[in-house]
Amino acid sequence: MLCPDLQNYVLTDHACWEMQRRSISQARVAIVLTAPEQREEIRPGRCVYQSRLTFGEPPKVYLVRVFVDIDRNPPEVVTVCRTSKVQRYWR
Repeated sequence: MLCPDLQNYVLTDHACWEMQRRSISQARVAIVLTAPEQREEIRPGRCVYQSRLTFGEPPKVYLVRVFVDIDRNPPEVVTVCRTSKVQRYWR
C-alpha cells in the first residue's frame, strides 16, 4: 500500500507527549503531513512522512519524522521525532 496524502488525521496521546518532549509543534507536524518531502511505508499499515525543517538559534536543519498508522480511519499519528542525522534516513 502506498502512503496516501493526508489532510485528516488524529494525534495519539503518545504522539502529543513526544511532540511536547521534543519541542515539535502541531503546526510543524501538519506541514510534514500535508506536504512531506518524502514518505515511505515501513511495514504494512504504517508510513513515515518526513521533511527537513529548521529549528533553533542559530538555525539548524533537522529531519522531522512522523509515523502514521494508515490502516485506520482517520489515520493515527503514532509518534513524532526529529534528528540531526538527516543523511541516515534520507532516501
